[in-house]
Amino acid sequence: MPNTSPLLSPELLARLERMELISRKIFRGRMKGERRSPRKGQSVEFADFRSYVPGDDLRFVDWNTFARLEKLFLKLFLEEEDLHFYALIDASASMDFGEPTKLQYAGQLAAALGFIGLIRGDRVRIETLDQLDRGIAPVFRGRKSLWRMLDHLAQIEVGRGVSLTEGVKKFCLRNSGKGIVVLISDLMDKSGYEAALRYLAAQQMDVYVIQVLSAEELDPEIQGDLRLVDCEDGDLAEITVSAPLLKRYKQTLAAFVDSARDFCTRRGMVYLLARNEVPVEELITGYLRTRGLVR
Repeated sequence: MPNTSPLLSPELLARLERMELISRKIFRGRMKGERRSPRKGQSVEFADFRSYVPGDDLRFVDWNTFARLEKLFLKLFLEEEDLHFYALIDASASMDFGEPTKLQYAGQLAAALGFIGLIRGDRVRIETLDQLDRGIAPVFRGRKSLWRMLDHLAQIEVGRGVSLTEGVKKFCLRNSGKGIVVLISDLMDKSGYEAALRYLAAQQMDVYVIQVLSAEELDPEIQGDLRLVDCEDGDLAEITVSAPLLKRYKQTLAAFVDSARDFCTRRGMVYLLARNEVPVEELITGYLRTRGLVR
């Protein structure tokens, strides 16, 4: 993912330090992390009392309360847990477009969200749709893994033509656990995006779909007679660009975006359209904070 600027600037890192990833669901982590769990467990921070039942650990009985009330109560504490965060990046040829390219933008967004997870002790995995061709993606955990994560992202480049459906299906088979998954893609696949998103919706995860489009795609500045070549399958189309054609193009694109948003919303997934000229910091601290992915 070549780029002349760093994925995460010092200024952006400073802002991300104060954030954490939030799940709308309760997941049982594998290791202790730094987030407050809605579940009660063992920690140092008191949460509540409950009545003692035979078999409970006597170490957590509040003997001071027993001395006053002659009843056994157990102390409950807030439990800290970790979260599994997945960033699934579409690295198809159509993502290699724009300035910065949609792939570079996706990498920076994945790096920023991944860093938030690392500093909170979450498990972070960043994959591409053609991950099996690239080998098994590593799991990163802890602040010390930041540079390994950035090196991993720097090695991502446009891959072979794996369809959106095929790539997401294989991701779901590899990662059947629980957590947060953020799909970062332009959703431009001739076979459609619906089947792919159905696979994600069937997972026991919080699913976020971030559709990245470039300014050139949203508001193209082209005119005259052109021959268009599909960057993924080489299909040719000769067109004459006119004002009515551009108007129809924008209407079609708007309908495509609205359809994807509605498809996600009806299945409990959060959808976001991201323009590549909008700074990642603004995207995270603004919209993603409003939609509950970070706080």
